Formats: sequence, C-alpha cells, structure tokens
Amino acid sequence: MRSLAVNGRRYRWPARPTVVVCVDGCEPEYLNQAISAGSAPWMASLNGRATCLTADCVVPSFTNPNNLSIVTGTPPSVHGIAGNYFYDTEARAEVMMNDPKYLRAGTILAAFADAGAKVAVVTAKDKLRTMLGHRMKGICFSSEKADRVTRAENGIADAMALAEMPLPPVYSAELSEFVFAAGCALLERERPDLVYLSTTDYVQHKHAPGTPAANAFTAMLDRYLARLDALGAAIVLTADHGMNAKTDAFGRPNIVFLQDVLDRWHGPDATRVILPITDPYVVHHGALGSFATVHVGNGLDPAALCRRIAELPGIDSAMLRVEACRRFELPPDRIGDLVVVSERLTVIGSRVDRHDLSGLDAPLRSHGGTSEQQVPLIANRSAPDLPTRRWRNFDAFDLALNHLA
Repeated sequence: MRSLAVNGRRYRWPARPTVVVCVDGCEPEYLNQAISAGSAPWMASLNGRATCLTADCVVPSFTNPNNLSIVTGTPPSVHGIAGNYFYDTEARAEVMMNDPKYLRAGTILAAFADAGAKVAVVTAKDKLRTMLGHRMKGICFSSEKADRVTRAENGIADAMALAEMPLPPVYSAELSEFVFAAGCALLERERPDLVYLSTTDYVQHKHAPGTPAANAFTAMLDRYLARLDALGAAIVLTADHGMNAKTDAFGRPNIVFLQDVLDRWHGPDATRVILPITDPYVVHHGALGSFATVHVGNGLDPAALCRRIAELPGIDSAMLRVEACRRFELPPDRIGDLVVVSERLTVIGSRVDRHDLSGLDAPLRSHGGTSEQQVPLIANRSAPDLPTRRWRNFDAFDLALNHLA
C-alpha cells in the first residue's frame, strides 16, 4: 500500500476522503453532556461501531502549539511552536508566534499535497491559516476572512458562496459553523483526499459543558459530522485543549498576577513574565491562561526563584527550563528560564494594569495547563488493531490513515 513518511512517521495514502477535525477547547465532557441530553444523536450512534479514545494535548494547552502538533504529527520540540506568543531573545521583543518563519517542521498536509493529494484546510481564525497552509498546494482559508479569498492566495475564489452563510463575527459560534459548512461543501464539490477543519473556542470560553449554549454548539457540530459521514468520509475528531472555570465560589476570577509579585520581590526590571496565551482575540479570556514562562535577569538565582514561585497560592508547579522541556517536549530557545503552571481553578496574569477584563460578560473560563490536557480522540470507524499506548491529539492523522478499518 502506498505511504508517505513525514517527520519520522509513515502515513498510508488515504483510501477515502479523510477529515481531521480540531474542535477548539473541547474537553470530553462537552460531548458527554450533549450526548446525554440527546443533542448529539450522530455521536451517540457511534457507540459500539466506532473508535473512542481520550488523548493528551501538548502543554502549553493553547491553540497554536496544538494545531501545529496535530498537522505535523509531532510535539513542539520538533515543530518549534511553543505558544501563541513568546519573547524572541534575538530580536529582544515580545512577538506573536503566528508567522511560518517560526515553523521548524513541514506539515502532513503539505507533504501529501506535494505527493499529488488534493488537500483542503478551513480554519476559523486567520491567525492559524498561514501556518496550517505553509508550503501547501491546495485550498486554505479562514472563516474570519472568507470574504477576501483569492485563488492565488487561498486556492479558491468563492468561499462565501461555498458556505452559503454570511460572514460571521469573529466572536461568535457562527465562526466555527462556517468552517463546517464550507468543509462539507468542499467534500461534496472537490472530493479532496485530506481535509483539516479547525474551529474557535468562543463558546467554550463562555459556556460550561451541559449548558444550553454548549449543547447547542455540539448539536451543530453533530449535524455537520453526520453530513460528512454520509458523504463517505473517514472522520477523526480531537481538540487542541480542554477548558476549565477559573473562578472562586462567587464566580470571581482567580488570578495570580505573577509579574506584580516578582516586581515586589526583586524590582520591576529583574524578570519578564510571558503569557503564551496572548493573541489578538483576548475579549473572551483577557490574555489569562494557566501557563507562563519567566525570563530571569542576571543576579537572580533561577532555582531559588522557582522554589519561591511554586509556593504561591494557586500555583500547581514551577520548574526550570530543562525540566519543562523534558516534561512537556518544548523547544528550549522558545521559552523562558522558568515555566509556571497554575492550579485547575486559577489563571496566571502579568501585571494588573496589563489585563482588560471589561469584555468578560461571563465567569472566566480558560486553559493552558496540565488540567486542560485531556481531549477527545474519536473516529467514525472502528480500529481493530489499535495499539495500547498513550494517545496524543497529534496522533490524529496516524489514527485516521493507519488504523481505521
């Protein structure tokens, strides 16, 4: 059987259209609750005839590192994307990590396209589009900028007509629905060999599993997955990370403003706290996540500082760079001297005056740490010879192409 080697793994050529779906922020409980409520009949029908696993995403459990892990089949130590945002020590600047120049590995999508496969990518936010489509010949566009597509840039000229939806607001459930509407239409019209669909976690940041809005979102997802299934696609669904409430019993945000703490301890120029969750879309999370890195200035003992941070209320763990890179498979030049992970109900901030929480119209929910690491990994077909191992979300293409019946 024809196969292709990508980043040290071998993938079989797709025998049928294969769709890998990344549902942003989808912890398994979103699916469980919707199925229990009768909101997801297609997913419920998979029981006994399909594949259902629980996998681990990569930490930091943020969008960019996990989407790039899924499409490369590797951890961040290989592909180089360790967050949405980082401190570039060479440029001496804090920058977004959304430029393909930061990628250190090719994608499965580009490799199959180069080998002659028809490949299509639809993502919700445009911040991911250029990296997901890096060096890929095929269709690649975002819901956010679907009205600006060109054949030269995106491989398609009619994304709006394809989805048959108006351009959705960036902060909406419809931004994700547009992804599925376009993906289904592409499968019907173009019959691609490989499709990658990636949503946004707007709903998950605002609504807990089992709430009416969360179940309605999963019901929408269920309808489109049923349509893809009816079109004969092999489907694997996973997530880039989970999601948890980050509040006390009164619904108030639990925040450790780490830069303020370190400034009190050592002065305002001794350390630099970087929050890798930071991206252009901060309304629903205020740039507050469960993972931070710290660059330590000369004259401070990183190990001593690490121990002191670990004792702060709300902090789950603090570790030196070498331990963090080993534990979380991170590239050492893309993180700070220390890595700090908060407890399940707590997030980490920088300074109080750097976070605008005025846009939060619901109790804070966020992600980034080990408490948001478990995600679904399910398929619409059985996998008779599935190996027993620790499954990761970046095994999605391996499951889809190498193991499904």
